Amino acid sequence: MSEAEPAPARGIPTRARRQRGNPTPKAGRNLPAAIGVGLAMLVAVLGGLLFLPLGFVLLTTAFAVLGVWEIFRALEGQGTRMPIVPVLVGTVAMPLAAYFGGPESLLFAMVLSSTAVLLWRSLESAAGAPRSVFAGIFTLAWVPFLISFAVLPLHAGGGATTAGPWPGGQVPAGAWQIAVMFLLVVSNDTFGYLVGALFGKHPMAPKISPKKTWEGFGGSVGGAVVIGVLASIFVLGRPWWVGVVLAVGMVAAATAGDLAESMVKRELGVKDMSSILPGHGGVMDRLDSIVFAAPTAFILFALLSGA
Repeated sequence: MSEAEPAPARGIPTRARRQRGNPTPKAGRNLPAAIGVGLAMLVAVLGGLLFLPLGFVLLTTAFAVLGVWEIFRALEGQGTRMPIVPVLVGTVAMPLAAYFGGPESLLFAMVLSSTAVLLWRSLESAAGAPRSVFAGIFTLAWVPFLISFAVLPLHAGGGATTAGPWPGGQVPAGAWQIAVMFLLVVSNDTFGYLVGALFGKHPMAPKISPKKTWEGFGGSVGGAVVIGVLASIFVLGRPWWVGVVLAVGMVAAATAGDLAESMVKRELGVKDMSSILPGHGGVMDRLDSIVFAAPTAFILFALLSGA
């Protein structure tokens, strides 16, 4: 009689047990949680955008504040303490300035916030001041300034004076443009994830983001083009080729934003900015694509306004 294989120690899970109890697929996400959180965020954002514009602005501001706080905590863990008070004040001010005042007010808020960071830090010790000031201004430019471009079309659409639903229930073109931008970013993430998880073999940037593949990028482009063409025809009332241009631009911007955040996280030595969103990581792990996509969409819609 052969000797029986020793049973695993009590309380230590075997590999099979771990796999059965772990809903995370090979691409690294808890898929059910990711889908649930993603849908809830999309419904909240689009609901506010189409029915309560100021609510959308406040939600955007809240996401920006949480993202900035995550960056602050990550930098603090590496010994860099940015002036968080003026940075948070600027983070709250910029989306509101974009909504009520337009591009000029947004730029003024960015300049004023950067000056406040410099003056605030000058009142403290000189040790580490350059890194602290740079971190503060970089964070202001990366998160609240760029994400405020998702608010600018609401001002251009004449909604900057309403605190309630859109007057007469008429959603302006700017709001539909932002909605299409969000749909294209979600399409980029969704199709890229699905195709990359099933067929991904060739990494795009293995030293920055090993799980991002060329196959996944192709899936992002293909899926976004389909959504973009449909949205251009049925939502924006534009020619089909406008949807193709928007889709390619959004995928390029979203991918660049994702890789940029991956570089920052690799430099800081963290996998996710936080774990506040189940299946997604931190708020910045969701905003990374949007902060680059928002100004790109704003520029593309301006260039295609005559189409």
